[in-house]
Amino acid sequence: MSDLEEEDISLLEDKPEEREMNVIASKKIDSIAPDTPIYRLRLLYSHETFLAIYRDDTLYPRSMVVVPTRFGKDLAEVIGPVRHTDTNTGEIAWIERVAAKEDLEKAQNNRSLEKDALRICKEKIQNYQHLVQFSMKPVMAHYLLEEPKILFFFTADNRVDFRELVKDLVSIFKTRIELRQIGVRDEARVVSGLGICGRGYCCHSVSDKLKPVSIKMAKDQNLSFNSMKISGPCGRLLCCLSYEHNFYSEQIRSTPQEGVKVNCENEVWTVTEVNMVSGHVKMSNSDGRVLTLATDRFERVDNRWRVK
Repeated sequence: MSDLEEEDISLLEDKPEEREMNVIASKKIDSIAPDTPIYRLRLLYSHETFLAIYRDDTLYPRSMVVVPTRFGKDLAEVIGPVRHTDTNTGEIAWIERVAAKEDLEKAQNNRSLEKDALRICKEKIQNYQHLVQFSMKPVMAHYLLEEPKILFFFTADNRVDFRELVKDLVSIFKTRIELRQIGVRDEARVVSGLGICGRGYCCHSVSDKLKPVSIKMAKDQNLSFNSMKISGPCGRLLCCLSYEHNFYSEQIRSTPQEGVKVNCENEVWTVTEVNMVSGHVKMSNSDGRVLTLATDRFERVDNRWRVK
């Protein structure tokens, strides 16, 4: 067996909590001067965004640069400058150079090669489907810009021993092969699509940061616990639950909830409905009358709610 194959078929020790796709390579930076230009970049194939420093020329949105990643140097698109950041300096990368014409041409050529590579990988996986513990779904293939290596990202319910598959792929492509298992949320971010709201996936079009989402967030937002309604196409809880949670948490603290007794004009009313989005609270009293007020009309005094 050649040295190339021995290195490439080594089983990657990915723990479940480490399977989230993270290909950014940060460089240790002790401190950043206030006038240091910082840019937000996006890797086109993984759709990850990150911060990077470039002290030479001014970079403009949509321009392409070459940056180091965990797997090797690659292309990234400049989103724009970042004026203020409290990000840990250890999370900021260095931009190596502005992409040359040759880099862009090579990246364009690689994109066509990636389609064939993914197709071949899918065909080879079919040869191992008879194995009980070999169940994997290839998501994407990627050729690095300056490294003789092809990355294959896949999802699987369990850990997969893919050493024989890598041997097959090395024999076909005659280059280094690396397979990386990622989570279904990462797959959704990379592949993209339309969510149940009719818009593009939040993880792809709003933010690439996959924040933890809990069922408590759905409860705080008074949503149905029907999994079909609060889960995204990836099968996990909707990312937007996390994005909107701060708003609902603040509203809960400043608004009486259903069933709470409220004193209004020397009468006791019971809250029957709270619409945090529209900012209205509906109440009823003992004789059946109904009253709707704006949420900013309520205040809490001595641990009791009343109308201002």
